[in-house]
Amino acid sequence: MPRVRGTGIFLFVMPDFTHILIASHGTAGAQAAEQAALAWCRAGGRLSHLVVVPDLWRGMMGDDWLNNASTRDTYGKYVENELRREIDVHIGRLRSQASAAGIAYEFKVMLGKPTECLLAYSREVAPALVVIGAPRPRGLPGLRSRIHPERLVVALTAPLLVIPYPR
Repeated sequence: MPRVRGTGIFLFVMPDFTHILIASHGTAGAQAAEQAALAWCRAGGRLSHLVVVPDLWRGMMGDDWLNNASTRDTYGKYVENELRREIDVHIGRLRSQASAAGIAYEFKVMLGKPTECLLAYSREVAPALVVIGAPRPRGLPGLRSRIHPERLVVALTAPLLVIPYPR
């Protein structure tokens, strides 16, 4: 059943979706999108969570200063384990929130270009709504994953909701 929300002056009906796809990687903007996805997903619904590891990480071996194969391998495993640890914490947090809201949770981790990965996963799971965070404002630290909303709106078969970066 749709929820009625009020602002004090206006009332509006917020639809409940039974299946939402959220593309999120744990940053402040992504967490704002996660909260919106959880709010818009019906209890008993399903949240499909996509975490994209941008393919630029493939080249993070530091070959210019790591002078032998053993050192490069050790460093590569360290970077991979750190990424895996961060993703596991992120997935655990969102899984817990979905469970508390009575929402089924599933996730997929993909290595590649964020826009292409989101389009591929959307075709796989066929959501009723896709939610992403807006690009991080210039000047704020962090990796820019370069998702392209303008390409998504043309190619997605579900509506796209872009959540503003939290201020």
